[in-house]
Amino acid sequence: VKEGQFSVLQLVEALQSLTSTQPHTRARGVQLLSEVLQESYAELTEREELLLAFYENRLKDHYVITPPVLRGLQALTKSRRLPPGAAVSMLKALFQDVHSLMLAERACVYNMLINLMESREDLKGLGADFVFGFVQSMDGERDPRNLLLAFQIARNILLRGYNLKFTEELFEVTSCYFPIDFSPPPNDPHGITKEELIQALRAVLTGTPKFAEFLLPLIIEKLDSDVQSSKLDALQTLAACVRQYEDKDLVDFLEGLWSSLRREVFQTSSEKIESAALAALTALTSCLSRSVLKSDSEDSLSTFLDLVLKCKHHLFEPDLKLVWPSAKLLQAACSASYRAGHLITAAVMPPLVEQYNSRTQESLFSAYKDSLCSMVFSALSESNSSLQITAASLLTSLAQQTLLSDSDIDLAVDHLTRLLLTDEDESVLAVVECAGALAERHPAAFINKLIPTLKKEMFPAVRQRCLSALAAVSVQASVVQESAPVLLDVLSSAHAFSTDEVVHACLSLQKIAERLRDDEETSRCFHDVVIPRLLSLALQAALQQQQQEDENSWRRSQLVCLLMACVCSFPRSQVEVPQEERLLSALEELSCSCSHPLSYTSAAKCFAGLLNKKPETDLDGWIQRTVKRVSGELDRPSSSCRLQAFSLLIWVAKALLLRYHPSFSALTDKLFSLLHDADLGPMAADGFSLLMSDSTDVLNRGCHADVRIMYRQRFFSENSAKLVQGFNAAPKKKPNFLKALSNIVNKLPKQVQVSELPALLSLLLEALTCPDEGVQLSTLSCLEPVLVTPPQVLIQQLEALVSRLLALVGSPSMVLPFRARVLRALAPPLDDRKRLVRREAVQARG
Repeated sequence: VKEGQFSVLQLVEALQSLTSTQPHTRARGVQLLSEVLQESYAELTEREELLLAFYENRLKDHYVITPPVLRGLQALTKSRRLPPGAAVSMLKALFQDVHSLMLAERACVYNMLINLMESREDLKGLGADFVFGFVQSMDGERDPRNLLLAFQIARNILLRGYNLKFTEELFEVTSCYFPIDFSPPPNDPHGITKEELIQALRAVLTGTPKFAEFLLPLIIEKLDSDVQSSKLDALQTLAACVRQYEDKDLVDFLEGLWSSLRREVFQTSSEKIESAALAALTALTSCLSRSVLKSDSEDSLSTFLDLVLKCKHHLFEPDLKLVWPSAKLLQAACSASYRAGHLITAAVMPPLVEQYNSRTQESLFSAYKDSLCSMVFSALSESNSSLQITAASLLTSLAQQTLLSDSDIDLAVDHLTRLLLTDEDESVLAVVECAGALAERHPAAFINKLIPTLKKEMFPAVRQRCLSALAAVSVQASVVQESAPVLLDVLSSAHAFSTDEVVHACLSLQKIAERLRDDEETSRCFHDVVIPRLLSLALQAALQQQQQEDENSWRRSQLVCLLMACVCSFPRSQVEVPQEERLLSALEELSCSCSHPLSYTSAAKCFAGLLNKKPETDLDGWIQRTVKRVSGELDRPSSSCRLQAFSLLIWVAKALLLRYHPSFSALTDKLFSLLHDADLGPMAADGFSLLMSDSTDVLNRGCHADVRIMYRQRFFSENSAKLVQGFNAAPKKKPNFLKALSNIVNKLPKQVQVSELPALLSLLLEALTCPDEGVQLSTLSCLEPVLVTPPQVLIQQLEALVSRLLALVGSPSMVLPFRARVLRALAPPLDDRKRLVRREAVQARG
């Protein structure tokens, strides 16, 4: 039949068993015909109405013929060539005797209904008869497999606009299963779970607002149940249904719903029930908030919130146990909408504020203030460091509650100063933190007592802790004006201090600047005092050996880092760099000729920072000049300045990449060519990470650099193909290309990685075999996001991926960063319905 040698009607004519007087013989004939139809329903081209009439007539035959007849009708429902009206006549015949059918035959009928609803619009011509017929056929169904099919049909009836004259009957025939009470038998081959049935039934019950008048009383009734699972199902169903309802569907049931929800929060012993009740309250309030107010109608939201606000009196009884449940109820309703939040806040906040203001503002410890202070100061005088730490913490708390008098503060500062100048180290951190907390409220005591004392008696054993204390207490501009000169004096006398102490003084100034960067008075202090003094000290240090060293001293060349910090931070539109052309020439020369790494790197950064902000009209000449010089040095393997030229290349390339300058491609091509270089190849691969990363000192938005959006994505889209081609063409040095690719992909946004990784998967798998651990770790970071929801191309390469991952297991340091992520990803399979899946998940986590 499928090959066209016979038609289905010819087969019918040849099947003499169809007219046999023996029922079982006729059943075998119908079975053969049905099996042919199941395989060849798409080839039906003629007179399907004869087949349909034949099968409908056979439904009245002996009961042993009914199963194969239904299978044949199911095959016909899949055909797109059924004549008009065929579906209607078929259903009229089917609805008569569904109850008397066996399980498999009922499933066949339900599948026929699903097929016809998806393909035939003329079913709606049956009107309410179709719904009534389905209700009759479903009534009394108990098999969970068939219930899933029946719930799907009921859901389709609601969604596809069928006549709902028998709304109550449809609700009754489905709601009798609510809440679902089903425990799958052990080793169930069908794998049907209770949650599947719950979700399928919930989709029906919440599918139309016309069910509201029947469903809401049922939910209120089920909330009175003592069965926890029934309550939870009812609350979750309530939250789901009100998302489909309007206020008119709820108005008659608001009081009963509120009473039930309040009871579940006030009296529940289960956190799940409480959370579900609060979520249902939020959803209910949100539904009422969507109502359109009319002049002649009642505001249902205000009516409902009047009920909710009756529990606010519990907030003013903090000693009773209902204060927290009441607060949770009000918060849940308040978070539903702006209107609800406004109404609840307006009702609750004034009395709360009044209650707060009416109570005494004195701390509970006020009566014990003198005793506590005496105890604290006594403990600070002890030699036990643990006792000192505890006392410092308590002193901080007393200060924060404004319990300390001026005399107490003076005494506290004396104790803290003494502890800072002792030789013990264990309590220093607590003392420094306490000093910072007290200085924020009482700066004068620290200006007059602690800072002068530390300046006078800062002997070697305690210098670093004193420097930390100066940074900690500098929380106000008035203190900074006194502490900053002390720190600058340390730098001025660097010869008398160790390197660590000088560095600590610089870090202390940095902490102060970062903490008070938005304070105008502090900024003025740094501008007028600190920065000029720092620049002066740096210049003096660099020039002090001018007589002993030549003019190109590397000590003086380091000053370029200060220049970089200044000129690269200027807003281009507000500050003009003087003699910029001369400065650029000097920077280019220094970056290519200096032998000191800090100097030539800082010069390259400064040069790149200025180019990034330079106008287009003045930029091309400098780019051509730079490319020519860099290429000249890099193309000579014997050159002693190749490292310097490479540093300049990479920073200029980044400066042009950030602003989308077209000349960037020339520098990119040069960088790609260096991947073949025996000496600079690994550095070139690492250079791609620098191109894609955020710079902390120059070339960032904080320094007013010209940074365009999505520059990383643009770089990847324009250059990923070049990397792949270079990898395929490279006879050796392939690891450099893999490392470069990994560095680029690893810096892309996660969503871009997920979309682009499949095309690069083969190269990334190759990168996992690279001996460079940095490449391995970077590649694993690239693969991590796509492994969560693996695309088809990754599934096809699963064997190759697993084999490479197994090879890495021998190096635990590579795998350890992904341990937590893998364990989280393996958690859901532990609850899988299949025992085999659960067992494998347990083994994998182990």
